[in-house]
Amino acid sequence: MGKQIAIIQGHPDPEGNHFCHALAAAYAQGAQSAGHKVEIIETAHITFPVLRSKQDFDHCAPPESIRAAQQIIQQAGHLVLIYPLWLGTMPAYFKAFLEQVLRPGFAAKQTSASGPWQKLLAGKSARIILTMGMPAFIYRWYFFAHSLKGMKRNILGFCGIAPIKDTLIGRVDTLNDRQREQWLTKVRSLGVQGE
Repeated sequence: MGKQIAIIQGHPDPEGNHFCHALAAAYAQGAQSAGHKVEIIETAHITFPVLRSKQDFDHCAPPESIRAAQQIIQQAGHLVLIYPLWLGTMPAYFKAFLEQVLRPGFAAKQTSASGPWQKLLAGKSARIILTMGMPAFIYRWYFFAHSLKGMKRNILGFCGIAPIKDTLIGRVDTLNDRQREQWLTKVRSLGVQGE
């Protein structure tokens, strides 16, 4: 029996003609060919306000578009997050989306004012597919993959998601057609495996 997979495509350009979009489509194609059920969340097509206060984050009800994304994430056993590296981290719109979705009560909750946080998304696994202009080894070894580590530990891990694997695609702006197809084939294969 196949997995329930949610692909969260985090490139903020709604035109949909970037390599992140092609990667999301390739993963979905591979996963569906292997019998996995796939839902794609195109964050660029979701309209939502930016959270500006702790009060909003903690207590205001999310808009319907965010509740729909939460339902897809809740039903999935595996999450695939695909986004580009911008200024050393994720695009602002993608971060704003995660802030809306991963609110207290959905992603984690505190049992008391000073008590530990209960991880509400435990039992789910994830893969992060991150594209960047620099060589991936420079990001990993010189910059210590700092924002990727933050995503794994401080965002997904805090919610209980594990294991979290990653695929880094560097020099994305200079890939030739053969290299692009090699990456799409690799990501399609990840989809087949549901990982």
